[in-house]
Amino acid sequence: MQYIFEGILFGLTLSILLGPIFIALTQSSIEKGHKAGLSVGLGIWFSDFLFIAITYQFIHKISYIVEGDYFKLIMGIVGGAVLIGFGLYSIFSKFKEIKNSELFSGKNYLQFFIKGFLVNTINPFTFVFWISVISTYVLGRNISGIESIYFLGSIFFVIITTDSLKIFLAQLLRRRLKSIQLIWINRIAGIALTVFGILLIIWSI
Repeated sequence: MQYIFEGILFGLTLSILLGPIFIALTQSSIEKGHKAGLSVGLGIWFSDFLFIAITYQFIHKISYIVEGDYFKLIMGIVGGAVLIGFGLYSIFSKFKEIKNSELFSGKNYLQFFIKGFLVNTINPFTFVFWISVISTYVLGRNISGIESIYFLGSIFFVIITTDSLKIFLAQLLRRRLKSIQLIWINRIAGIALTVFGILLIIWSI
C-alpha cells in the first residue's frame, strides 16, 4: 500500500502542472470534442508508457544520453519547433464548429493521437521526470519488481484518470461556449503553445 499511495501522490502532483501537454489536451477537447481529446490523451499515455518501459530497462544508458552536452540543445530546439508549429497552426487556422464528433474519420483521430504523442515525447520534462522517478525512487531504493509495478502503475493510473477528467470537463465547458468564444480559446491556446516553444528553445541554448 505504501508504494501505491506514493504513486498516487506523484501522479496527482504531475496532473496539476500546467504546460504544453495540458494545453494540447484541453484545447483539442474544447475545439473538437471529447473523442478528439481522448485521442490526444491516448497519444500522451502511450508516450508515457514507452518512457516507463524503456527507462526502466535501460536507465543507465539513457541517463548517460540525457546528461550529454547535446541532448538538452537538440531536444530543446526540436521540441520548441514542434510546439511553435502546433501553436501557429492553432492561431491562424480557420475554426470550424463540429456539431457531431462522429464526423471525424479514423485518419483525424490518428492525427490527434500523433499530436498528443509528439507533444509529450518532445517535452524534456517528460524525460527528466521518468528518469528521476525510476532512478531515485525505484532503483535507488531497491524496490522489487512487483512493488515497482504498483508504484509506477499507480502514477500511470492517476495520470490517465486525471487527464480523462480534464477532457470531459473541457467538453462540458465547450457546450456552454459560443463559436466566437471557441475561436478565441483556440487562439489563446495557440499563443500559449508558441510561448512554451520559444521558452523551450531559449532554455536549451
